[in-house]
Amino acid sequence: MSIVREILENSEEKLFTVEFPEIDSGGMEKIAKHVARIAPWFDAANSTDNTAAHAHASNLSVAIAMKMHGVEPILQIVCRDKNRLAIQADLMGAALHGISNVAMLTGDDVTAGDEPEARRVFDLDGPQAVAVAKVLTTGQYLSGRKINPAPDFYISAVENPGAPPFDYRIERALKKHRAGARYLQLQICYHPDRLENFCRGVSQGAPGLHIIPTVVMVKNEKALNFMNDKVPGIDIPLATIDRVKKSSDPSEAAYQLVLEESKHALSLPGVRGLHVIDFRRDDSLERLMRELGRTPKF
Repeated sequence: MSIVREILENSEEKLFTVEFPEIDSGGMEKIAKHVARIAPWFDAANSTDNTAAHAHASNLSVAIAMKMHGVEPILQIVCRDKNRLAIQADLMGAALHGISNVAMLTGDDVTAGDEPEARRVFDLDGPQAVAVAKVLTTGQYLSGRKINPAPDFYISAVENPGAPPFDYRIERALKKHRAGARYLQLQICYHPDRLENFCRGVSQGAPGLHIIPTVVMVKNEKALNFMNDKVPGIDIPLATIDRVKKSSDPSEAAYQLVLEESKHALSLPGVRGLHVIDFRRDDSLERLMRELGRTPKF
C-alpha cells in the first residue's frame, strides 16, 4: 500500500506533498539534489507532466527516478498532450514500476507555455481520464482486453476552488469523485472565502473525498504578479500583492503570507493535508514545515 493511501485512508495524520522540480538536465545528480532537500519533510512528491505547457523530462521517467531515490511519487498525467492510448500506456508503465499514486488532470492550455503553436489533444477531459484509471483497476483496458493482475492505482484529481463558476467547481470535483478519484490536490487559491466555500461544499457532497489544498512559496511580489497576470485560473487580490510589495521586508512578508495560508487551509472541513510548491528554493521550506509542526523523518 502506498504511503499516500495509508495516511489518507487509515490514519488521522495530515498528508504533506510537494511539487518535484521540473527536470531538464543534470541527470540523476539533479534528482538526488532535490530529493535530499524534500525527502525529510514530505510524504510524497508530484511528478509533473509538462507543467504549465512547457516540455520537460517525462512524467514517468522522473517518477521512476524519484522512486529509485526513496521518494514516493504521485504521477501526474495530463489530457492536453495525450490521447487515451498514451494515457493508458503511462498508467501501465507506472504499474510496471510499482508506482500506484496517479493524478489525472486536464493541464494548462498550450497558450500558457513557450510553444503555443503546439496542437492540443484533449481526447479525454479530466473526469474521463479519472474514469480510465479506474477502469484499468478492474483488470481491463478500455478496449476490454484483459490485464492480469490488475493494477492497484490510488487515483487523485485536481480542481480549482478559486475560479468561476464556483458552484460548478464543486460539482466537477464531485463528478471526479464519482469517476474514481479518492482525493483532490487543489490549484493555488488566494481567496480564503472561496477556498472555504469549496471545501465545505465538497465535504458535504462527498465526505469520503479527501482535500489537499496547495500553497506556493515565493520571495517577492514579482512572482505574485506573474501568476496573477500569466497563469490561467489564478487570481490574486491587489491587496495581497501590495501587502508583500509595500513591506519593509518583502521576502519575510511573502513567507508570512504562505504560513497564514497554510494554517488556514489545514483548518478547513474535509482537508487532510497540504501540497507545497516551492519557488523560493531556500531554507524557508524547512522553516515552514517546522512552524506547521512537522518534524524531519531523518
